[in-house]
Amino acid sequence: QLQLVESGGGLVQPGGSLRLSCAASGFTLDYYAIGWFRQAPGKEREGVSCISSSNGNTNYVDSVKGRFTISRDNAKNTVYLQMNSLKPEDTAVYYCAARLGWGTLTGEYDYWGQGTQVTVSS
Repeated sequence: QLQLVESGGGLVQPGGSLRLSCAASGFTLDYYAIGWFRQAPGKEREGVSCISSSNGNTNYVDSVKGRFTISRDNAKNTVYLQMNSLKPEDTAVYYCAARLGWGTLTGEYDYWGQGTQVTVSS
């Protein structure tokens, strides 16, 4: 069965850090672009970051540039989202997604995880 499982979410204070993990099973992430998305209550899902499969190209939504870093470890079949200097507005459920082809913050993805809650509050 093809699955993506997110982990690493939790409650942190503003300015804190979290590292989210997206682990794949049933397939290898080597050939897939991976995107991180988030959805806050009452808002549409937003593309946060993505990373391409064949090169190191990454993209970030403007609001997280300089604070978040996406990376992949193909040996572990896992993609990470390092989140630093967290702000209350980063609070959302974070999802990872995989697709063949180019990474995108707005495009279609083939596989989605169940999400992990990130809450930034003092």
